[in-house]
Amino acid sequence: MANCQEQEVFKIMLIVMKHDALPEDSDRVIKIIEKLGFQANLIPGANRTAIGITGNPGPVDATAFENLRGVAETIKVTKPYKLASLDFNPSKLVVRVGEARIGGDELTIIAGVCSVETREQAFTVAEAVKKSGAQMFRGGAFKPRTNPYAFQGLGEEGLQIMAEIRERWGLPIVTEAMDERGADLVEKYADCIQIGARNMQNFSLLKRVGRSSLPVLLKRGMSATLEDLLSASEYILAEGNKNVILCERGIRTFANHSRNTLDLSIVPAAQKLTHLPIIVDPSHGAGKTFMVAPLARAAVAVGADGIIVEMHPEPAKALSDSSQALTPAQYLEMVEQLKVLHDVMQAVLTFRGNNEQRQFAAETCPRRARRAGERLALY
Repeated sequence: MANCQEQEVFKIMLIVMKHDALPEDSDRVIKIIEKLGFQANLIPGANRTAIGITGNPGPVDATAFENLRGVAETIKVTKPYKLASLDFNPSKLVVRVGEARIGGDELTIIAGVCSVETREQAFTVAEAVKKSGAQMFRGGAFKPRTNPYAFQGLGEEGLQIMAEIRERWGLPIVTEAMDERGADLVEKYADCIQIGARNMQNFSLLKRVGRSSLPVLLKRGMSATLEDLLSASEYILAEGNKNVILCERGIRTFANHSRNTLDLSIVPAAQKLTHLPIIVDPSHGAGKTFMVAPLARAAVAVGADGIIVEMHPEPAKALSDSSQALTPAQYLEMVEQLKVLHDVMQAVLTFRGNNEQRQFAAETCPRRARRAGERLALY
């Protein structure tokens, strides 16, 4: 009986509007939801609009909405992650961070340093990031370290250096916030807030960034399941921040040949359950330089929306995670491989379909279809 009651708590109502529903029809539904003391979440779609109800302690009586003008149907969602669910929003989300787009047709590459150590170190890496055509720069100003005596980051000085990088090279900045005070500083200087693996279930921090206007990059915890990750994203979404990017960065297993075990199976599994984009971190997933490029290629092949990687001008001298940092030369070589692989994968997916699919692709994405055809002809 207790389990049944727990399931009831998770129930949510999704109200789907008819194709020809008018704006005032949706407004009427929203007013009724709010009158009941719940929250209404408007979800515009390509063909029709849906309205989700959150804040309800139990099931909502569907009869209050079924006979309203413009309502097509009501759907109960029993997953603990409501706003993150594909049931709630069937359209894939594209998160914008400055000029970068995560979740679209293009492969998003986020690259930079593990920790900002000096202006010279960060600027050298930023130049390589810009040269590669990557969309965003990553860097750590606050570093959670297992060893309390290890380098913890430059703090606000590191954020200021990254702000200079954005100004000089036009690269949006993503950096980690470790606590609520850190979130305040990250908001001041950066374009995207990263929540690291150790903080994936820091619920007060998740709620704090959920109230931010900045997008959030949420990394999977070291022992977290996919449901754990999606439930963590729900904390952010429930506070009103809809721009969440999931990140697979490896989990702890019995394997000892790598720092972590990079679970690439989570990419298609997540895409079957959520509309949120998902990227992969092969640097932390492997923890060893020679594995980073192969795992990055595998991430592209499995359908990840992007990758996030680390480099250092002189990895042996890095103050943190030296064993997994690429040199700028290694990074640039890897990026060229990823671009070719992404184009080939798009070619296979586009031109191995039926005639109707090929025609649709050519009409809707002519540049991508042409480039994919050119790449496929080479192989």
